[in-house]
Amino acid sequence: MTNEKTNAAPLWARLTATFFGTGYLRPGPGSWGSAATVLLWWLVARNVPDAQQAYVCVALALVAVAIGIPAATLVARASGKEDPQFVVIDETAGQLITLIAAPLTWKCLLVGFILFRAFDIVKPPPIRLLERLPEGTGIVIDDVGAGLYALAAMQILLHFGVLR
Repeated sequence: MTNEKTNAAPLWARLTATFFGTGYLRPGPGSWGSAATVLLWWLVARNVPDAQQAYVCVALALVAVAIGIPAATLVARASGKEDPQFVVIDETAGQLITLIAAPLTWKCLLVGFILFRAFDIVKPPPIRLLERLPEGTGIVIDDVGAGLYALAAMQILLHFGVLR
């Protein structure tokens, strides 16, 4: 799972990029990273007043992007891979974006997970172009795009009462 090249990256970068090791889970490390993020968000948000949850979610997503880009860059360089599958901090950022302003119900969390994974896998235009950005920026920002698509879809479903 890890190798000597990957271990050349600083520990903080490896822990961040793999979202505390969830990127090493198989199959589908991206799905594991997203699922871990949903679970962690549920645990955190239960202790945050409803009126503040959206702000906390935005702040956490911004932190994931700000720390995730340099971490993904360092780990990708150390692994010698352009976009290593075990780097899942991008899924963390995108999944958090998806859940902004979503009620903390099991249905919303599940639908948010499915929407984000679908947009992340399909990568509708122009998301695929974002992968061309250099190093960690390209690794993370395409998932930010997928998260924004999933956020829009989630808010539409909430607006029209499909989710409650």
